[in-house]
Amino acid sequence: MPRTAHDRPPRRRRLLTAALTALAAAAAALSGTAPAAAADVNAARNAGYESGLSDWTCSAGSGGTVGSPVHSGSGALRATPTAADNATCSQTVAVRPGSTYTLSAYVQGSYVYLGASGTGTTDVSTWTPSAAEWQQLSTTFTTGPDTTSVTVYTHGWYGQPAYFADDFDVLGPDGGGGTDPGPQVPDVPGGLTAGAVTPSSVALSWTPVPGATGYTVYRDGTRYAAVSGASWTVTGLAAATSYRFQVSATNSAGESARSAQITATTAPSGSGGSPAVPRHAVTGYWQNFDNGATVQKISDVPAAYDIIAVAFADATTTPGAVTFSLDSAGLGGYTVDRFKADIKAKQAAGKSVVLSIGGERGTVSVNDATSAANFADSAYALMQQYGFDGVDIDLENGLDPTYMSQALRSLSQKAGGHLVLTMAPQTLDMQSTSAGYFRTALNVKDILTVVNMQYYNSGSMLGCDGKVYAQGTVDFLTALACIQLEGGLAPSQVGLGLPASTRGAGSGYVAPSVVNAALDCLTQGTSCGSFKPARTYPDLRGAMTWSTNWDAANGNAWSNAVGPHVHGLP
Repeated sequence: MPRTAHDRPPRRRRLLTAALTALAAAAAALSGTAPAAAADVNAARNAGYESGLSDWTCSAGSGGTVGSPVHSGSGALRATPTAADNATCSQTVAVRPGSTYTLSAYVQGSYVYLGASGTGTTDVSTWTPSAAEWQQLSTTFTTGPDTTSVTVYTHGWYGQPAYFADDFDVLGPDGGGGTDPGPQVPDVPGGLTAGAVTPSSVALSWTPVPGATGYTVYRDGTRYAAVSGASWTVTGLAAATSYRFQVSATNSAGESARSAQITATTAPSGSGGSPAVPRHAVTGYWQNFDNGATVQKISDVPAAYDIIAVAFADATTTPGAVTFSLDSAGLGGYTVDRFKADIKAKQAAGKSVVLSIGGERGTVSVNDATSAANFADSAYALMQQYGFDGVDIDLENGLDPTYMSQALRSLSQKAGGHLVLTMAPQTLDMQSTSAGYFRTALNVKDILTVVNMQYYNSGSMLGCDGKVYAQGTVDFLTALACIQLEGGLAPSQVGLGLPASTRGAGSGYVAPSVVNAALDCLTQGTSCGSFKPARTYPDLRGAMTWSTNWDAANGNAWSNAVGPHVHGLP
């Protein structure tokens, strides 16, 4: 039906409606309740480092994420400056032109800076000279009329210890990038590999997933175990039997899909497996020289030692190659035949004997494919000649992680999976996962037996909580071990290396009771000092000493006390 004139509202009604609308607007203006603007968002992505370093870039490979200390959530940034790099970790965020933003982050450490650059107006920064505990840094900036992105960052200072950062905020209007979505379900783990097998177990390892706080291992399609690290040994299996394995990654957001399936077969019954190292083991270095300590034959080494590291192999004129010569004269006429027979006797008693390569004066250099091949070939030849079960890497002059990893994998292939591989880095070598030694250990973790870091001759060092701990204390042992345990090594691959007596090292000797206290702290959460790890590591491998000779010179006090304690760990 067509509208007619009388369908229109009277003029005075239209005027009244307009007046009421104007009055409402005026009232709103007077009361300060104008239409609300869009809420501020956090423009930073992965602001709590729950997904590793996703969305962040750290200069010179200086950054990584840790599970402790954290301000909240499961991850935090740990960045380590050097003499030439201040460990800048940055992210470019989307912003709105002509807008004000509040920049903040929680930091821990000395000389930690927070700032923003490329704002289009005045770039800003703030810093703290010292933050022993978590401290919030905060500043504001206003973007220029044409600015659509800003770089925000933290950094430390040259030559200073590592710093930590967490819960990064860039609060202001949404510049088109949205807000931090928080933790996401982690990616599917890759690189699932079966390592050493025994008649009843299979050692598994896989590539760590950024943002994962744990992993679930599946055996034959059934959930088997929830684990914290990127490796696990499946036990309780039947001999000479094939099993199917998968793994998934988990965090607070959920569980990833399962990895590609692999199949592994256990060793035949009675084969002994590989390597023949007990769950909790004691390692001792045996000196192939006389330096004032008690001169020993291999047969003289007490039964408390599960791994005997013969020190040392020597470099040759061929790059990467090593050799070994028994010091028969210096050892009182100890013959090569008797040496070999003693090694066999120790092995028959369930012990492992490895050849240690390096030492304080060792200069073996493996820095290309040729030297890596020479290392593997020569080390395997010595294993066959003398009957060694494997090698110990004790290179104190640095190593190339790419080619040393290549050399060790080649050696493992030659040994047919029966390689006992140990390492004895200095404390400085294991302060960061970016260090060459640490990277090597992670590269070969599927064939690695144990890393017995030397907790001596080092002075004070940083613990995993960013605090400095003095050498010679239980805190020094536990807080530094925590770096390895949280940095990717399995607990079964971590041991505590200490001198057997005050004469065994220039500094760092602690009484055997202190070693035992540190073992209890790490495995059971008891007997700790001021540092107590966030969790326990009952699979910790054990302890090491330099040397069985210095131990003998001190009445075997170290092995008599530490040996039974290690073997009695849960």
